[in-house]
Amino acid sequence: MSVSHTEGTFDMLAKTMAGLEDILCKELETLGASDIRPGRRMVAFKGDKRLLYKANVHLRTALRVLVPIDQFEATNADELYEHLHNDVNWGDFLEPNSSFAFDTVVYSDVFTHSKFVAYRAKDAVSDFFREHADRRPNVAVMDPDVRFHVHIADTVVTLALDSSGESLHKRGYRVAQGPAPISEVLAAGILMRAGWDDSSVLLDPMCGSGTFLTEAALMAAHVPPGIFRDHFAFERWLDFDQSLLDEVLEEWDEVEPKHKIYGSDINPKAIAIARANIQRAGVQKYIDLNVCPIDDYTLDNRPADTGIIVMNPPYGERMRPESVEGLYGSIGSTLKHAFSGWKAWIISSGQEGFDAVGLKQSVRQELYNGSLPCELRGYELFAGKRDEHLQELSDAGELTPVEERGSFYREQEDFRRSMTGYRKDGRTFDSDREHRPHRGGKPYGKRPAGEHGDSEERPRRFERRAGEDGPRHRRPDRRDDRQPAFRARLDDDRKPRRPRRYDDREERPRVFRPRRHRGDSEE
Repeated sequence: MSVSHTEGTFDMLAKTMAGLEDILCKELETLGASDIRPGRRMVAFKGDKRLLYKANVHLRTALRVLVPIDQFEATNADELYEHLHNDVNWGDFLEPNSSFAFDTVVYSDVFTHSKFVAYRAKDAVSDFFREHADRRPNVAVMDPDVRFHVHIADTVVTLALDSSGESLHKRGYRVAQGPAPISEVLAAGILMRAGWDDSSVLLDPMCGSGTFLTEAALMAAHVPPGIFRDHFAFERWLDFDQSLLDEVLEEWDEVEPKHKIYGSDINPKAIAIARANIQRAGVQKYIDLNVCPIDDYTLDNRPADTGIIVMNPPYGERMRPESVEGLYGSIGSTLKHAFSGWKAWIISSGQEGFDAVGLKQSVRQELYNGSLPCELRGYELFAGKRDEHLQELSDAGELTPVEERGSFYREQEDFRRSMTGYRKDGRTFDSDREHRPHRGGKPYGKRPAGEHGDSEERPRRFERRAGEDGPRHRRPDRRDDRQPAFRARLDDDRKPRRPRRYDDREERPRVFRPRRHRGDSEE
């Protein structure tokens, strides 16, 4: 590893899921990162080698931690190859007997195939070592010694080192899983979005394989999520410092959570899987599991008078349309009647499920569970009608002002507007749409002169165009429901309907065989 890239303070990138960027910023701030700059599905920051190791071990909402080593512009594959071959000293990162791989992410009209970019980058590395050494490193798709990341936005190419290796959502404690488990990173982000900080009881009544429960217990006990992993990619770098990593792995103390965490599921097999994962993480003493359908909860058997509920109910391909209304209706009824005084957070996909819940959300946010677009909705649960509940809060002086209730969405909107692409020299991509290249070759925003650039030059819908004698009018046959003559003309042009073989009043023959298609075979 080149000394210039990991000595002192250097640039780093932490990748995350869409919608979790602000939470990742707070995590990095807690770890001591500087110059934190949020972007789309990533956060750029600065720090030293210790922070690099700590970020991989402690971050809960990061997928990978990258170290940018070069950034340049290329308008075709040959320019990409020439720069990587001539301007990057690959001997700083690789040895001839090591292995490597390229991960590529492309958002460009020039480079349309990510695998071709990886192929050309591999050629550049191989040709470099053929010219400077007796042998070249091998390409290893699985478990390479060094993994590089290439990100292309239009013509801007960023080359980075992947310090994590496997995605950080693979904590290392999952020994089994049920159908469609939620990502550990997304689960941790939802818990942080819900504001759960071990100040109340937590319940997941549809826990599945126990991801929410395990992540919550690790957070409450202050256990870093990365201590279960076998290794990180930076452990194979040429400048790896084993003693520094040992210090980072010892810089935490487990604490006793203040409140119990509860999980239940209707499926006994799911509870068995959750118990195995929780035991592997070593947090089984903080979690209480039992087999219980969600509609069995009542005011008498709920875990506490107040608390937070998080759940990831089945949705998408796991649910038949006719089953959505019944399941989500049961969820809404149970929350309404058994958990007044609690707060609930549900992540799901599809409006039908949320409509069936039948509750008014206080917070909603768009997220992604893998590649599936979802919504996270937060509910404040109370007994009786909403208007009566709001009046009670107002009389008690506990009603949050309208301005404060809308602050969450304003903060989210301001944060999205501040997100920019990463530039290695500290500059950012211009967020103004007028300056971004368009896929059709034309800029965004205002149209150039001569193409109705000003609104006064654009002809109105019923305005007379140049060269026409009179004003434009709506075609008389545009709305045929108001033109009986036009409707009659259409009816005349239609083909006559084939007469029915049997009248409704006539009795069909006893032996009636449906017509066979020509391709049908005899039984």
